[in-house]
Amino acid sequence: MPFFERYLSVWVGLAIIAGVGLGLAVPPLFQAVAAFEYAHVNLAVAVFIWVMVYPMMIQIDFTAIKKVGQNPRGLLLTLVINWLIKPFTMAALGWLFFKVLFAGWVDPQTATEYIAGMILLGVAPCTAMVFVWSHLTKGDANYTLVQVSVNDIIMVFAFAPIAALLLGVSDITVPWDTLLLSVVLYVVLPLIAGFLTRQMLVAKGGEAKVESFVGALKPISVMGLLATVVLLFGFQAETILAKPMAIVLIAIPLLIQTYGIFVIAYWAARRLRLKHNVAGPACLIGTSNFFELAVAVAISLFGLHSGAALATVVGVLVEVPVMLTLVAIVNRTPHWFEESNE
Repeated sequence: MPFFERYLSVWVGLAIIAGVGLGLAVPPLFQAVAAFEYAHVNLAVAVFIWVMVYPMMIQIDFTAIKKVGQNPRGLLLTLVINWLIKPFTMAALGWLFFKVLFAGWVDPQTATEYIAGMILLGVAPCTAMVFVWSHLTKGDANYTLVQVSVNDIIMVFAFAPIAALLLGVSDITVPWDTLLLSVVLYVVLPLIAGFLTRQMLVAKGGEAKVESFVGALKPISVMGLLATVVLLFGFQAETILAKPMAIVLIAIPLLIQTYGIFVIAYWAARRLRLKHNVAGPACLIGTSNFFELAVAVAISLFGLHSGAALATVVGVLVEVPVMLTLVAIVNRTPHWFEESNE
């Protein structure tokens, strides 16, 4: 395993510390970078995510995508977790913690806003970072692309109704500019670039050339991940310092939700006898979130400085460290799926 990947959790921890430290030391710099956005999509973060996703896209073999239909169980698992389980467990946990367990520490209005932010995270399955988690777990690139694409299509139709149902709001306006720009930046453009790169590499040296090129890009991809972490924590450094207790309170149910959903999905994947390179990404898609969309909707419904917006931001902050622990679990348990496929 490459040096960067072997100690990735250490580098991410250092990136978190660096992000918070730099965000407090030079806030004008991070404010300027944070302002470089369109439709709630930060373009600097988009560039770094693009760097992370691009190697994964080169690995996609379009001639093999049709084979995904021969094994629909992984896709079915992702869809059930994302749309029939995750939003409702998130709402239930939010209510349990902020209306019951933490009721004495948070006023009712703020508690309601925290729950709303958690629900918005739960209804927005991840689009971009999934490719990174799949890449780190040696997932089937073709299968992952199909899973993400189908989820994005369903999200267009299901996000607003489910969010409206769980929030008790009659009308949810989907920020189409955020949704469409994110899909174009994180999926369509790197997919086109990856396809063209793959065609060129195959013409020059076949699959061996593709593998060699992707291997050379891995350190750059990891650096893109670390730079993203620095920016995300730098953007929120002052909030982390100003509201540490609120962040801890919100993080607790989010952590329980993330690990709980993963356990359910991973157990189901083993029972469904999925291959490990399909099971890993399928479960990780179900546990990560499309935070740009959640943040945009929280701000439009409740305001920039609302508890809902803060809850979605906490979702952003816990995403990378938590997902890396799940990646480690997936990478240590391929034998579970070898046994189940015997």
